[in-house]
Amino acid sequence: MRIVEDFPRAVHEEETWIRMADGTRLAARIWRPVDAEQYPVPAILEYLPYRKRDLTAERDVQVHHYWAGHGYAGVRVDIRGTGESEGVLTDEYLQQELDDGVAIIEWLAAQPWCSGAVGMVGISWGGFNGLQIAAMAPPQLKAVITLCSTDDRYADDVHHMGGCLLGDNLSWASTMFDGNACPPDPALVGERWRDMWLERLEGSGLWLSKWLAHQRRDDYWKHGSVCEDFSAIQCPVYAISGWADGYCNAVFRLLAGLQVPRKGLIGPWAHKYPHLGEPGPAIGFLQESLRWWDQWLKGKESGIMDEPMLRVWMQESVPPSARYEVRPGRWVAEPEWPSPRLVETSFRLTTGHDLLPEEAGEDDDTVLTLRSPLSVGLYAGKWCSYNAPPDLPHDQRDEDGGALVFQTPRLDDPLEICGQPVVELELEVDQPVAMVAVRLIDIAPDDKATRISYGLLNLTHRDSDETPAPMVPGQRYRVRVDLKHIAQQFPAGHAIRLSLSTSYWPLAWPSPRPATLTLCPGRSRLLLPMRPPQPEEEARLPAFAEPEAAPPLAKTLLQPTQERWQVIRDLANDQTTLEVVNDEGRYRLDDIDLEIAARVTERYSYSYGSYDSISGWTEWERSFRRGDWQVRTLTRTRMTSDAENFRIRATLDAWEDDTRVYSQTWDETIPRDLV
Repeated sequence: MRIVEDFPRAVHEEETWIRMADGTRLAARIWRPVDAEQYPVPAILEYLPYRKRDLTAERDVQVHHYWAGHGYAGVRVDIRGTGESEGVLTDEYLQQELDDGVAIIEWLAAQPWCSGAVGMVGISWGGFNGLQIAAMAPPQLKAVITLCSTDDRYADDVHHMGGCLLGDNLSWASTMFDGNACPPDPALVGERWRDMWLERLEGSGLWLSKWLAHQRRDDYWKHGSVCEDFSAIQCPVYAISGWADGYCNAVFRLLAGLQVPRKGLIGPWAHKYPHLGEPGPAIGFLQESLRWWDQWLKGKESGIMDEPMLRVWMQESVPPSARYEVRPGRWVAEPEWPSPRLVETSFRLTTGHDLLPEEAGEDDDTVLTLRSPLSVGLYAGKWCSYNAPPDLPHDQRDEDGGALVFQTPRLDDPLEICGQPVVELELEVDQPVAMVAVRLIDIAPDDKATRISYGLLNLTHRDSDETPAPMVPGQRYRVRVDLKHIAQQFPAGHAIRLSLSTSYWPLAWPSPRPATLTLCPGRSRLLLPMRPPQPEEEARLPAFAEPEAAPPLAKTLLQPTQERWQVIRDLANDQTTLEVVNDEGRYRLDDIDLEIAARVTERYSYSYGSYDSISGWTEWERSFRRGDWQVRTLTRTRMTSDAENFRIRATLDAWEDDTRVYSQTWDETIPRDLV
């Protein structure tokens, strides 16, 4: 990445407070041109719970200082109850959060250094609330860039997929459990820091239990899901994600559903800003964002809307790996979405485990049966690759022994797809609650198997996420499984494999009991969105600039980081555990003389053949230190289940120096609701 030190406008940075109508003060960090009061500029708001003063400080300064140097005010605000902002945060995307966001926008637009135009930007949480606040239509909000976010909090978020409960639901709840236990910085809030901290420790609550109380798509999840009414969004939207991210599907739905000026961009990246994109290649996202802001916040014709609506990275074939430095491929584009030039091509499954073009197969009522072991899914990686650790899916041959597998002959010519693969299955099961996992795989000439896309379906949600219904054992159903969108080339000499399983742990929580699935292959289909290459059009696409950013913060590494992702098979005790360790080490932010350390350990385990043995366990430990001031927090969460219930046991402990100042435990049982 190129570091930019000289900008068109000199930059002033300040910490300030924004007072809400009820008197609550929200903490803000603002970068703006030093002459902005003489020559006002638009404001770009990023509104997060992730602590602007420390945990996102490195990223923020490189982004917001960059925008400020090019004639904008970059603004980072901590959500009520986080960082140095007053109050307590008790859940994600509450109406209070969104109302505060509208008030922040109004405050920004009224500042003497602001032109009156405001944009919102954010990745993940900030991408969510950018869309949600846009749907409230504050007149000062002129444009949004939403990255790695969703329009549908139930169907396509960290909590559920296809009506199945995701393992990341526990992981993410634990991350917020840790974050909500962090104190404000006494250097900003003074002696009030301890009272504010204890108020958070006592009041934030156990979010995991709140989420598990809503296992179907009810009003809880509809709130904040802008897909409920796309027409409410009246400002232009630029939606961005990556193929390794969990949220790429939303880009396509936003392009199809919104009626405002809009663009979409999907690279090979994980859950990262594109200028930091991993796997690479990263791009000059900050330059691209300036073109968007210039167009919609300053009214300058930047040419960005003359380019295709959607650009995606067409991935080439690679051997399977849990981590990639770069994904080879090329940029392709579609002038509109849905694209009229995509061709839906049907492949028929056969009892001989072939995957054949529709016209080559015949209807056949012969059936195949499947009951997968719980080991299928150990090499699936995470639903969302957050920061490009080794959490991508590995060789799928390790999974396919417990699956029904169907495969095409070796391809005579390259084949490219772009969009959402779909699988239609005719099946029956012997349990009222069951699931099916579907994986689309690239098979290389040496038989290495790389997962390209996948989908999950809780079969009780076959017709509706709002009103699921039990399966009737022995009754045949026709179901549709939507896979993740993808742009992928399958080279000549490769084959396409479709793999079906009845479990996918720990990516998804297993069904209450083991289920046997009976499949009628001859009446089942794989539908692929074929895309003919457009070499002349692709040659005319403007290249993205190389990544650049403002200078980073001064930071001293005191203890190195460590990552570990291990599958542990204890054959003597028939116990299997996936253990994930992310030790962030210890470092000092030199400008505020603050030392920070954090470590998270996650363990997902089961005993051979025992569905009642499923267990997820997480532990977060974090500390902050400056001189004589030192605090430490420890959160632990364990989630188990039997056929009728989920059980959560959790603890929260906090220390000031060596004295424990707070401790709380939870032990809750939540009935399963057709999950």
